[in-house]
Amino acid sequence: QVQLVESGGGLVQAGGSLRLSCAASGRTFSSSGMGWFRQAPGKEREFVAAVNWSGGSTYYADSVKGRFTISRDNAKKMVYLQMNILKPEDTAVYYCAAARLGSVTSDRGWYGYWGQGTQVTVSS
Repeated sequence: QVQLVESGGGLVQAGGSLRLSCAASGRTFSSSGMGWFRQAPGKEREFVAAVNWSGGSTYYADSVKGRFTISRDNAKKMVYLQMNILKPEDTAVYYCAAARLGSVTSDRGWYGYWGQGTQVTVSS
């Protein structure tokens, strides 16, 4: 079992930056692939970024590639999403997710554990 709590969301102007954090509890964290997803009002939850169990492999949605960076600290049981050059279309609730295995995909069905989400609002 893995429990996840996101933080770091807020209101920022376009072009600004935010850093989201995800605190995990549970003994399987260091062997779990981790992902960030987001959901805007009236839209499906979509993949943003993922990192495998070791942190050695990362994956990004095309829409955030070059602007967002995912990382993890297994000793602290933390996952981060550094978001730079934010755009109004990045506005959404951002969710941290943990996979049951060490690998990751962009498929939200791969992830068995989810946090409650944190709101990110980017003003133009």
